[in-house]
Amino acid sequence: MRVLVTGGSGYVGSHAVRELSAAGHEAVIYDNLSTGHRRFSEGYRLIEADIADGAALAGALEGCDAVMHFAASAYVGESVENPRKYFRNNVESALKLLDGVLASRTRLFIFSSTCATYGIPRTLPITETSRREPINPYGATKMFFEQALAAYSVSHGLRSVSLRYFNAAGAHPGGAIGELHEPETHLIPLALKAALGTAPALKVYGKDLKTEDGTCIRDYVHVSDLGRAHVLALDYLAQGGATTAMNLGTGEGTSVAQLIAAVERVSGRSVPHTYVEPRAGDPPALFADAARARSVLGWRPRFDLLETLRTAWNWELKLQAGGYRI
Repeated sequence: MRVLVTGGSGYVGSHAVRELSAAGHEAVIYDNLSTGHRRFSEGYRLIEADIADGAALAGALEGCDAVMHFAASAYVGESVENPRKYFRNNVESALKLLDGVLASRTRLFIFSSTCATYGIPRTLPITETSRREPINPYGATKMFFEQALAAYSVSHGLRSVSLRYFNAAGAHPGGAIGELHEPETHLIPLALKAALGTAPALKVYGKDLKTEDGTCIRDYVHVSDLGRAHVLALDYLAQGGATTAMNLGTGEGTSVAQLIAAVERVSGRSVPHTYVEPRAGDPPALFADAARARSVLGWRPRFDLLETLRTAWNWELKLQAGGYRI
């Protein structure tokens, strides 16, 4: 199948592109490169345009059988400070993308969603039937788009899968692509940089939370496992699957303290860190029940935490050695 991958030059999107290729599909990357990286698209067809550009989108969709949508603003803190940007990019522009899809023959759609749609969970692990109460504009925009997809499924026959993933982590095992954000806000790369001494001591938000060791618990899932889930979702829709949403996570929670210990084990270095006040509205614990993805897609994570960290560490070493330049 030919698949248009919006945001295919970004972190998760570029890994999905490689999983598509490995499965025998043709990926066409559609990215304005505002946060993506041209190097991540090498070897693939790249259309440099915005999803709000109707003319460019119409041309890109010609001959495509499906769309995978990753193009979005994705910083929780920034969404609080600048909600206009998030509603403009993740809702207004995304609805223009849907207009373009409906004007084409494409009727299969896979959406990169997030556990941020759940907000602060009332029970753990989080299932797809857990109450969705996003506590920041980022989560709210993702939930809105999921609702649009559900409505368009009824009115226009646009079948979709919304994949709500937890904390994407790691890098491609081949070392060609990995996590590369500016600014970097994600815990694992910041911990690795602190271990290398190329970034300040890691800030740990809270040490007296209502968790076993007092630090936040999250569910870290390898980015290639996420990419593979998108391919399985494509297969599901191609076989007539109905519109649905599902969680992607390992089902195992890792505290920040446990993560620091694991980074130290993988890197052989200490991770300097300091404790600061918890962030307002930051849930003490988030981890997934991914039973639906297992039963519907046959998806299971292939990477455990240490394997995920090893790929991230090797990528970080490559970046620091100057072995990768944008």
